[in-house]
Amino acid sequence: MRFGIAILPEYRWRDAAPRWRRAEEFGFDHAWTYDHLTWAGLQDSPWYGTTPTLTAAALATSTIKLGTFVTSPNFRHPLALTREILAIDDVSDGRFRCGIGAGGSLDATIQGGPELTPRQRQDRYEEFVGLLDTLLTTDGVTFKGEYYETRNARTLPGCVQQPRVPLILAGNGPRSVRFAAEHGDGWVTTGGAGDDLDSWFKSVADLTRRLDDHLARRSDDRPFDRYLSLDSTVYALSSPAAFEEAVTRAAALGFTDVITHWPRPDGPYAGTERVLEQVATLLPTLR
Repeated sequence: MRFGIAILPEYRWRDAAPRWRRAEEFGFDHAWTYDHLTWAGLQDSPWYGTTPTLTAAALATSTIKLGTFVTSPNFRHPLALTREILAIDDVSDGRFRCGIGAGGSLDATIQGGPELTPRQRQDRYEEFVGLLDTLLTTDGVTFKGEYYETRNARTLPGCVQQPRVPLILAGNGPRSVRFAAEHGDGWVTTGGAGDDLDSWFKSVADLTRRLDDHLARRSDDRPFDRYLSLDSTVYALSSPAAFEEAVTRAAALGFTDVITHWPRPDGPYAGTERVLEQVATLLPTLR
């Protein structure tokens, strides 16, 4: 089992930098930040740009993997995102992975434009991922789809990681889980609906069985990682015992990686850094 932590991009860098460094010192394998223009839980709070934050985090750390949790087509074009990925991958010396999802509704229309149906968002997402994959591996891409277009898009020098950075595809629904299995280097899920931990883990188990069915039909044997966001129903860092239970149940379902959130003083993911420190001492025994 590998362990990740998400640090929301809400802090001035003088306060954020120590968190990223401590995540590495605590022994987390990867650290992530959200990629939104605004987020439902903290619309009235400070919020900073994702790719500058990850670039700064790359300079503040040396070994921990870094990623978006998750980016989406809501306000990004694959070509512009490619340039940012190339930069972060270079600055971090190959420590970046790109989590991508279809995008929710909150920041989908903040810059104007029509609100898409769930099916349209999934169509756009699949086109987005396909074009991004091509741009990260090919120089001089001409493409015209329903949602995106490029004309001789130059993408030199290419990624530090070859053939490209890993694409970790998010999915909680049938179509998105199938797409992740067919096109991703990994899958990340927040699970389905659940009023308590037992019912939520039941939804996660249902999703993993669906993923297994699709992976069984893959024609290649590339490594495929499975990431579970632990904090959808119960905050995993509410206590060391809660974290250990969640990790144990995730491992039993075949997850290779779990992600929790850096504790906040109130609101979403409210907790204490004291518990985080206690959990950090458990990581070697839970691997």
